[in-house]
Amino acid sequence: LGHQILALALGAKTFKLKFGHRGINHPVKNLENGTVEITSQNHGFAVELDTLPKNIIPTHVNLNDNTSEGIRCKDIPAFSVQYHPESSPGPHDSRYLFKQFVDLMDAKKN
Repeated sequence: LGHQILALALGAKTFKLKFGHRGINHPVKNLENGTVEITSQNHGFAVELDTLPKNIIPTHVNLNDNTSEGIRCKDIPAFSVQYHPESSPGPHDSRYLFKQFVDLMDAKKN
């Protein structure tokens, strides 16, 4: 829900998925480095990629239906993903997101 709220606050739109993303094995492509992560998801809405303002970069896409799974802001320190980036218990593929968040906060603190 945080991903959708951030996208809406930044000017994008959301839509109801025909089939919600529910389960522990959704493949998501990281558009910034080309890797594929297996994610745990539980949501029924998605962000419309074509409504993202120019200052928002799509960072992740669902490989099953090509819907948005992550965004990053160019001009403010904010990013989000539409899945559970848990590192334990569960899939460990997205554990780097926690470090990315801490690094972002450290950079703004200094």
